[in-house]
Amino acid sequence: MAYYHWILAFHVMSFVSWMAMLFYLPRLFIYHRENADTKAFTDIVEVQEYKLFKYIGVPAMWATVISGGTMLYLNTGIFSSGGWMHAKLLALVFLLAYHFSLNAIRNTMLTNPHYKSSKWFRFYNEVPTLLMIFIVIMVVVKPF
Repeated sequence: MAYYHWILAFHVMSFVSWMAMLFYLPRLFIYHRENADTKAFTDIVEVQEYKLFKYIGVPAMWATVISGGTMLYLNTGIFSSGGWMHAKLLALVFLLAYHFSLNAIRNTMLTNPHYKSSKWFRFYNEVPTLLMIFIVIMVVVKPF
């Protein structure tokens, strides 16, 4: 438990980094879709999408999951302090599903740049915001 607060700090930093990717990658999909007929533009955006997902998103996601799991291992009593942690972990499952869906979308757009509409991507871009709000409320307010 001596290092618990250091692990918590690392967890918060990795979560912020992961959320940055989850917020920005769908925005790149919007640009990709709106400029689907401009090959020079989509070539550049595809590289940005790849690097953002593989070099920022994946490591930040794993750092978040591993540091969070470590904190749960060190503080198993947290599960008996109400249902807020269970609700947070359920939101995490949805966030992980969203994360992997972004990679599937990225791969689909490599062969079909007209995949979905930019309006659809604008809506889909709000999913991590809603999950992040829910997670922060669970951790800070602990309503359950």
